[in-house]
Amino acid sequence: MSTTDPLATALSALERVAVQVGVDPTTARREGEALAAAVAEPSKGAFVDWCTETGRPASAEEFFEAASRGRRYRSAPTASMSGLAAVGATAAPSYAAALGDVALAAAALGTPDPRATGNAATAAAAQLGESSVPRPPVPTLGDEVTSSLVQQLSVVQRKLAGLDLSGLTGQPGPPHPVPVEGVDPSGEPRDQVPVATQPPPDGTPEPQEEPEPEAPAKSVEELLAELDALVGLEDVKAEINRQAAVLRVEGLRREAGLRSPTITRHLIFNGNPGTGKTTVARLVAGIYRALGLLSKGQLVEVDRSELVAGYLGQTAMKTAEVVASAAGGVLFIDEAYSLSGDQYGQEAIDTLVKEMEDRRDDLVVIVAGYPVPMMVFIGQNPGLESRFRTTIDFPDYTDDELVEIFGLMAAGAEYDVGEPILERLREVLSGVERGPTFGNARYVRNILEAAIGHHAWRLRDIAEPTLEELRLLDVEDLATPPEPEASAEALGPDGELVAPGDAGEIGLVDIGEEDPAPHQQESS
Repeated sequence: MSTTDPLATALSALERVAVQVGVDPTTARREGEALAAAVAEPSKGAFVDWCTETGRPASAEEFFEAASRGRRYRSAPTASMSGLAAVGATAAPSYAAALGDVALAAAALGTPDPRATGNAATAAAAQLGESSVPRPPVPTLGDEVTSSLVQQLSVVQRKLAGLDLSGLTGQPGPPHPVPVEGVDPSGEPRDQVPVATQPPPDGTPEPQEEPEPEAPAKSVEELLAELDALVGLEDVKAEINRQAAVLRVEGLRREAGLRSPTITRHLIFNGNPGTGKTTVARLVAGIYRALGLLSKGQLVEVDRSELVAGYLGQTAMKTAEVVASAAGGVLFIDEAYSLSGDQYGQEAIDTLVKEMEDRRDDLVVIVAGYPVPMMVFIGQNPGLESRFRTTIDFPDYTDDELVEIFGLMAAGAEYDVGEPILERLREVLSGVERGPTFGNARYVRNILEAAIGHHAWRLRDIAEPTLEELRLLDVEDLATPPEPEASAEALGPDGELVAPGDAGEIGLVDIGEEDPAPHQQESS
């Protein structure tokens, strides 16, 4: 293990914090285990340590199933974190910090790998500051929650600098702690020496702390400003602004006692991987809440594996449970077309249609995927066709937009990138073949994660790196960019869907990424 706590300790701490902030501890545990698996995925033998730390028999299958669920958390907040942030909860920083500690502990599983270090850095940033969304790196003045999250992130980054990567060369050696004023070598803040106090007399009630007031939720104007600050996506922004205006007027007419046609709020997002779909879905959830259309405004992101069970009859219950968790917010179903074509998926679709009707006043469903397969999916059930009337197309990013997104992601994780590394990134992007499975923002996020890992490895022999050295990524850190990745369902040469196991036959490389949601910019 490294200087971080063992994963079992970090998961237990996450459960305790969850109870304190009103999150179901079982849900928190599940999120934490998935996040840890996704972080540790590149490390050899990580599944053995992960199973030990989570109390499971050694099973690579369970580990990779959890990693598949958790990959989106490397670039976007978990559903519980999203829910706390959506309502401006003052408890959000403590839960985010606990998730960050889980990510850090996971980087030490198995044989340490620089890529796991990079995963931990971006995952911690995503939870602590939702930095996977392209927005100005400096928090908005007055946003106390964001400011607190950024402060927590600085401590996490110091912890990352002390991760032990010596196992990569087979030469054991102690990690190099980074001395920072007010922080001990493990990265934890140094408290002052405790002072003994006189206990109160018997029968004297202890003073009760006043609960901190909840931070005000963001307004429609603030959320639309965040939307407009995203890189690219001009047509998408225009359509979301139009939708918000229409729904606002509909609400005002209803309040005035005027007749108002029922406007379908459910949406279809068409686009290739990494084009910002999850990021925009999260903002839509907040906008709908601010308009009074949703009670909570959280985003619950799922795919087929989280809706479909192993037996007929169980799928309906599993789907209903997922929908219930999204009540009051937005249910975002990625690669929704994968539900088409078999009886299990059909059961999930039928259940979804029923739940959408039963919860029509406090639930919005957004389905996403490739355009042609999504047309097939919507035609699978007449109930779907009548509920999804608005389709928004997400175009691929240009090279300049991807370079800008890379810079925002790096800033969100408290790394500095100069023009030389951006020029190197442009060279890399110019040589990457584009197609329907190109990862867009997800691809540059993978490049950043790899660069962060190489940066940590490069500093391994520097006992006391300077702050500048801890922050600055160099061109050599970008020396070996990752291969383009395929999505869970790849497209064949003729546009048909092929199973992940068939991807290699058409020259695709699957390194297993879910949509990130860059509040760095997504990658969904």
